[in-house]
Amino acid sequence: MKKVKRNPRAQSKAAPLLFVGATQLVTMRGGDGPRRGNAMREIGVIEDGAVLVSGGKIVAVGTTKELRGDAWVKKHRRSLQEIDCAGQVIIPGFVDSHTHPVFAGPRLVDFENRITGATYEEIAAAGGGIRSSIAGVRESSEARLAAMALAAFEEMMSFGTTTIEAKSGYGLNLDAELKSLKAIRAAAKSFPGTVIATLLGAHVIPPEYKSKPDAYVRIVCEEMIPKVAKAKLAQFVDVFCERGAFTVEQSEKILAAAVKNGLKVRAHVGQLSESKLQGLMQFGPVSLDHLDFVSDADVKRLANSSTIATLVPGANYFLATKSYPPARKLIDAGVAVALATDFNPGSSPTASMPFILSLACTQMKMTPAEALTAATINGAHALGLAASKGSIEAGKDADLAFFEVDDYREIAYWFGGNRCAGVVVGSE
Repeated sequence: MKKVKRNPRAQSKAAPLLFVGATQLVTMRGGDGPRRGNAMREIGVIEDGAVLVSGGKIVAVGTTKELRGDAWVKKHRRSLQEIDCAGQVIIPGFVDSHTHPVFAGPRLVDFENRITGATYEEIAAAGGGIRSSIAGVRESSEARLAAMALAAFEEMMSFGTTTIEAKSGYGLNLDAELKSLKAIRAAAKSFPGTVIATLLGAHVIPPEYKSKPDAYVRIVCEEMIPKVAKAKLAQFVDVFCERGAFTVEQSEKILAAAVKNGLKVRAHVGQLSESKLQGLMQFGPVSLDHLDFVSDADVKRLANSSTIATLVPGANYFLATKSYPPARKLIDAGVAVALATDFNPGSSPTASMPFILSLACTQMKMTPAEALTAATINGAHALGLAASKGSIEAGKDADLAFFEVDDYREIAYWFGGNRCAGVVVGSE
């Protein structure tokens, strides 16, 4: 039997694969909707687990004894490739539902300024932050941006991520935003996992429109969104609804334009200050992200909706904020919570979902089971992909991550390293 080794690329689909002997197989099997409340702790662990994969799909799940005794397995024994997973935990591939991978380089000046005491908003007001990435993206070729995005995707996969949401948002004019989305599309073609593109032309007001922000909003609504929709360059439209970025009224106009053009919506909201969610939620956002500041009324509103609350504690860590998103409050109220890296050059330069799980447990008091749920099946719901991603169940894509640990809780426990032994990607 072959043993799974570190390999950030897809395994061959040529022959059926039978993974056997996993110390634990975390299936995430459950109901049809996103997991909420106590259900986030029900992760479907199978000891001495086994998974049968054929044609990029999961065929059967159970114990090693059960699958080795399966009639189909016995009949096709000669054509099967059996892989020993002893000493490993198998989980669904992580679904990283919030990333910003299209940029030209790190923001090291911002990094040093923050160390010496400048706040996120002070840096942005001085021309740093998101705006400092604009020139690099506008001046870079599509090929260069695609190469950098692909490198980011591959690094994410090395940590066990198989599905990635990827935003534009550092070009902030029509040509540069289209170029960014084309770079995402090009990178996705060379990446064995799944990439979902999001237009974030409404990240901040670019400097040339500082004195006329509504004119820029019109460009986003009347030029960017229609052209992106027509070219099918993105599935989602996002907006940064925050002081210093876009007001609630402006954000509603942008989301309305997205819906009008047949695109799904999501939003950054409540990172630095509270914004009322009612106006945004009328557009049926699949996810609202950050939510460091959220009222009790809006927590209840989220709990009674299908919208996922995607928390990104990597940004809180890197920005050294005084507090983290209120995960316990949200989960205990019945909100469906997801976790993501928020990979970006300014506030969360990490590709590691295991690190995000560690932050979720240590800083937001989520249990390891809740964190895994948030990073897999609920992340899939945050992208509208739960029918094919996020759990290990017959009929779903064979997106699997293998960790060299004896217990799933160790994935969040051992921070700062990488215990991912490899991945299998089975999407079409």
